[in-house]
Amino acid sequence: MKKFLIGTIIGAVLLLALYFTAVYYLTFSEGFRAGELVKISHKGIIFKTWEGKLSQGISEELQFEFSIEEYQKQVIEDLKNLQGQKVKLTYKERFGTFPWLGDTKYYVTKVELTEN
Repeated sequence: MKKFLIGTIIGAVLLLALYFTAVYYLTFSEGFRAGELVKISHKGIIFKTWEGKLSQGISEELQFEFSIEEYQKQVIEDLKNLQGQKVKLTYKERFGTFPWLGDTKYYVTKVELTEN
């Protein structure tokens, strides 16, 4: 019985570690989005995360919500300075997210100002 319990605990810990590794390191897709940078904010009660919104048209459905990881200092500064302007975002989409990383599965890795 002891061996079974220890084996079950070790198996659960390995599965949990595999899940965390897969969600954090594996990307589902990578791509680009362009539009007007509507919002960039640092929000949260327990976990403060950087969140943003890109408008790709006049409809509410054409808005792209994204997160920025805390270590992406240059991206955060660029987004703060480019708010209200037309930008091109490079992002990666993960399978899932964790509360301390952001609210969305989309993480911006690069931002560029586009010509109007």
